[in-house]
Amino acid sequence: MNKKIGYLLALALFLAAPFFAYPVFLMKLLCFALFACAFNLLIGFTGLLSFGHAAFFGSAGYVTGHLLTVLGLPTELGIVLGVAASSLLGLVIGALAIRRQGIYFSMITLALAQMVYFAALRSPLTHGEDGLQGVPRGHLFGLLDLSSDLAMYFVVLAIAVAGFALIVRIVHSPFGQVLKAIKENEPRAISLGYDVDRYKLLAFVLSAGLAGLAGATKTVVLGFETLTDVHWTMSGLVILMTLVGGMGTMAGPILGAFLVIALENKLGDLGAWLAEKLGIAWFATLGDSVGMVIGLIFIICVLLFRRGIVGEIGALVERGRKLAA
Repeated sequence: MNKKIGYLLALALFLAAPFFAYPVFLMKLLCFALFACAFNLLIGFTGLLSFGHAAFFGSAGYVTGHLLTVLGLPTELGIVLGVAASSLLGLVIGALAIRRQGIYFSMITLALAQMVYFAALRSPLTHGEDGLQGVPRGHLFGLLDLSSDLAMYFVVLAIAVAGFALIVRIVHSPFGQVLKAIKENEPRAISLGYDVDRYKLLAFVLSAGLAGLAGATKTVVLGFETLTDVHWTMSGLVILMTLVGGMGTMAGPILGAFLVIALENKLGDLGAWLAEKLGIAWFATLGDSVGMVIGLIFIICVLLFRRGIVGEIGALVERGRKLAA
């Protein structure tokens, strides 16, 4: 019941947010929050650490951008086909990667994702280092004009909520319970008769598809797609979001994504404001030190909040309940 109330309060906050903040920035936050939640489905509930999730995030963005720009397909169809492309890519990469475990699994995903990056770099369809520019938002089902930031925001919010609801449903389904069992003790899951590789592969494809949904939506929102989204640093960024927020929790990746993206976009403004108010010129250079600041936050979280921010808060609440009992 408490979780349902929390979800409703969060939804109410997001519904009111575009009237008080810049909608495009909020949409970017929502897209990365969905991306982090998709990654968390794999690492937090299945125990598989992928170093190549940027391949799905970026490939869906490229497919959607190309279909909307060159072929002029409807927006909703472009996003669906982008998700289908990322899911198919996830099936191929997952089928190869799940043959190994641990760090070998992670390295295979990284290697295959780098192949996707170099394919995007060389392909004439992606325009190489220039990327896809001028991707139109179009109309939703031919009715709703998405050129309006406010209208686009509520569409993105609906997509993010639907993606999050799907993840919640997966985690709390019998399928999700098997994934948790695989994460906790894979040999025991095998001894109980479960086809572990099949469950892993399905979880990988679902995670890739949801990551693709986030990437395709971001391309429509921003109107461009670049190599940044398929680079290995994007895979590292989503890992950081998940670990800082709280791996294996529902709200953790969302909080982690908001924190990291907000720092990337607003740290320069904050530094300029502090330099003006305090008269210390050094603060004006904070915008050029985003990587260092995020790295410092990651180190602090690893040392002090090993479960992530949300994980530690949940542990404290549970400890308080036990003491009260």
